[in-house]
Amino acid sequence: MDIVVLAGGTSTERDVSLITGKNVTKALRRKGHRATLLDVFMGYEGDTETFFDTDGIDETLKISETDPDIKGILTSRKGDAKGLFGENVVSLCKAADVVFIALHGEDGEDGKVQAAFDLMGIKYTGSGNFGSALAMNKYYSKQIMDAHGIKNAKYIITKGGDNAPDFPLPCVIKPFSGGSSVGVSIVTDKAEYKNAIKQAAKYESDIIIEEYVKGREFSLGIVGGKALPPIEIIPKEGFYDYKNKYQEGMTIEICPAELDDTLTKKMQNDAKAVFKALDLEVYGRIDFILREGTDDFYCLEANSLPGLTQMSLLPQEAAAVGIDYDELCQQIIDLSLEKYN
Repeated sequence: MDIVVLAGGTSTERDVSLITGKNVTKALRRKGHRATLLDVFMGYEGDTETFFDTDGIDETLKISETDPDIKGILTSRKGDAKGLFGENVVSLCKAADVVFIALHGEDGEDGKVQAAFDLMGIKYTGSGNFGSALAMNKYYSKQIMDAHGIKNAKYIITKGGDNAPDFPLPCVIKPFSGGSSVGVSIVTDKAEYKNAIKQAAKYESDIIIEEYVKGREFSLGIVGGKALPPIEIIPKEGFYDYKNKYQEGMTIEICPAELDDTLTKKMQNDAKAVFKALDLEVYGRIDFILREGTDDFYCLEANSLPGLTQMSLLPQEAAAVGIDYDELCQQIIDLSLEKYN
């Protein structure tokens, strides 16, 4: 098949997306497909007739310790910088048999690209526009979880600025719809509280403040309606922030997690419940905290397009049940195409 692997973009997770795209492109080529990596924002200026002949990969791609300079990216595209789709992106996606969406964060994971592709008749991987939008919006996803009896941390929504309401400490402050823990702070005193509000507001005007649930952190993937083994995440320092997620050696990850069968099945059932409630499809990843001293899991968030980098959690969980990276990518393609049949 001719496959566009769509990555990059203009979100704070741009670098992560490009590495996901690079890995997926190589995997799909090993599977015999003519897969080519395409930056949704920068576009493609070459001969579109030969686009699928090469992989389109820049081998210098890497994830830095901090999120990328998006303002610099926005000014680096030739010609008109307005709009997400760069030169030839739409025509190349239309020419493909399917688009593997390797985007993360805003304008990629939030359903906008999916909605555009639905209108244009372009086939793509993963969840549809509605489920993607629900999962990305922390307020709506938490409301839906509340309605379905799925435990999650108590929270309020506010705006950035000096008039943020008080909230019991310790707490977690984060942007409304961000990912990869960008702009997230764990706050233990009032001075930190104000600074954390300002930090989150750099990325988004709407902010969510949650109670801090102390405990063990886990993540659990869903592929084709089946729950994978949970993975436990143990940062060596601090919490599971952007640096600890993507810099090698910063976090200990145990898969399958050291949980008894009862707790494992409980988390798997909770993950499937979240996946269904948010109208997600094909694959995803659900994050949890096991509150210290209890058997209660609290859902942190749902990821409709989880990372597929060499450091990512979903490939490790798949490997634990004998699904290697290349086969995981192929399954995502196959399951996605079933939606169109």
